[in-house]
Amino acid sequence: LATPLIYTEGRDFLNSPPMKTVRFGGSVVSTLHKFKQGDTSDYELLKHQLADPDIKDAQILNWLQEFRNCVTQLSKDHEQLIYVVLRLPWLGRSPAVVEEYLAFLSNLVSAQTVYLRSCLKMVVSNFTPKRVKVCEGGVDISDSDDDDENLPGNFDQCHQALQLIARYVPSTSRFMMPILTDNFPFVQKSSRTLECYVHNLLRVAVYIPTLRRDILELIVNRMLKLDVSAPRGEIEEVEENAVQKEVKGEQEEGLFDMDEDVCSVKSGPEGSDRMCHPVAERLDTLMAVLLAFIKDVCHVNGCLDVERTKDLYRDLICVFDKLILPTHGSCHIQYSVFYLCSFRLALAEAFLEHLWRLLQSPSHSAVIRQASAGYMGSFLARANFLPVATVRACLDLLVPWLHLYIDSQDSRSRAYCDIALHGPFYSACQAVFYTLIFRHGDLLKGDMGKGLAYLQGLNLERIVMCQLNPLKVCLPAVTNMFAAITRKYQLVFCYTIIERNNRHVLPVVRTSVGGDCVSTNTNPLDSFFPFDPYLLKRSGKLIEPLYQVWEEPSVFSWPQCSDADEDDFLRGETPESKEVVGMTPGSYDSHLRSPSSVGSPPIAFLQKPF
Repeated sequence: LATPLIYTEGRDFLNSPPMKTVRFGGSVVSTLHKFKQGDTSDYELLKHQLADPDIKDAQILNWLQEFRNCVTQLSKDHEQLIYVVLRLPWLGRSPAVVEEYLAFLSNLVSAQTVYLRSCLKMVVSNFTPKRVKVCEGGVDISDSDDDDENLPGNFDQCHQALQLIARYVPSTSRFMMPILTDNFPFVQKSSRTLECYVHNLLRVAVYIPTLRRDILELIVNRMLKLDVSAPRGEIEEVEENAVQKEVKGEQEEGLFDMDEDVCSVKSGPEGSDRMCHPVAERLDTLMAVLLAFIKDVCHVNGCLDVERTKDLYRDLICVFDKLILPTHGSCHIQYSVFYLCSFRLALAEAFLEHLWRLLQSPSHSAVIRQASAGYMGSFLARANFLPVATVRACLDLLVPWLHLYIDSQDSRSRAYCDIALHGPFYSACQAVFYTLIFRHGDLLKGDMGKGLAYLQGLNLERIVMCQLNPLKVCLPAVTNMFAAITRKYQLVFCYTIIERNNRHVLPVVRTSVGGDCVSTNTNPLDSFFPFDPYLLKRSGKLIEPLYQVWEEPSVFSWPQCSDADEDDFLRGETPESKEVVGMTPGSYDSHLRSPSSVGSPPIAFLQKPF
């Protein structure tokens, strides 16, 4: 089978067609036989020829066909040879080479399962673009992603290989996750590298569904690292500085460009959606991929598939409980659940029910219960796809639970303000206050009298006035706006308690440099609202239509209502401006950025089939 090397004098190498494939040594069968007898010369020569970076398609085809004919002889003793074969540059080659290589992989894992991990590692290692290294003087001066036009086709071939392997070896899924985890690029890699890898992981989750939950957990885990390393304030500062620099540059350019036509040409939309903050840019890219996956899984031909959506919701909620909920200060990854819940009201109600069960369950830690309350209040306030009936249903859960909690504490010696003892109670109070701040207009819309009767029936005054003193613990921005709104509708008068709490601050400490220093904690609950404004530009286009932006209510003017709705109780003096701490939408959101089982009556949506 060996073809002799022939030299032809006077041959035109530039214009003549290539000659028959040149190779040295014997066949693969004879090489393996000699290796078994202790003669390694042909074996080493075979490895050397296979490792040739300039190997041609015809050579690869010949070798692979021979390997397929003796695949049963490729035992663990030939490990080094198999590793060389697995490193053959088969991606992007001719269809014949790709087909032959896939057939070789199928035969190899079927006959020699000892090489299953090696084959899987080889395929997964091609989930990211190859890097180009430019070496000058022995020093690598470049390590950038290769912009390969064949990249999508190469990825398709990788997934074709994985599907074949999974078909021939049913236990493939048991070996996949450690390999996928080990090959995950470092989070500081480029957006393109991370995007390609995450996209390919999610493709694996489609045809190996048993891995979907583990793959989602892996992706969310890495995205959380990015999310918490890019605080909200830092992203806003970087983006604002970039805008100011751009405006300043345009102004300076305008001083010298006298041609109106030139001055009127602005930079196009290209690049306008890119985040200037490098970590936020990577996170934005990954969020766009994850949200696209969620949409594609749940929709078939543009229509929502309920069963597929339910299955994905269960997987995502498990990941949420394990990773997202216990993580303090994440800003964006939780919007994956927010986005999924927008597809169907039953999903949103199931999510709220899940949070409610966590909040009221004494078997969970106080941290988890408080985080659940924060998610519940933030979701009720910010999800504009939630109808007012769902908001009322949740208030009908939370508020009676607060009253029952107060009842259980009034007769005890621990009925005083203590976050360590009553953390979940205070978080639930803040969730109620925050929800009412955002949704009180919806609750009062339509029938003003009926809406006010409902709010009065909540008996908020008892919660505010109780010995546990929740106003002392809640965020000042929430407390002040809640006080303004409840005074306007004469539900509760909070200012006496607020002033008393403000007087009971820590003692004044004299500093060594003179003056007074008062140390106060304005966020004693260490709470944050997980669905505060979404800052990422590209993926944010999917969130924006679903999001309730903050609009400061007109707390100093009476709402329009019919004569039938007006009565003596509604008429009265509105609070003076100096008594109410007013906030602009921006300042309100910025204030909110800092980061026991009692039975309750069931409500209708909790009983509905999912």
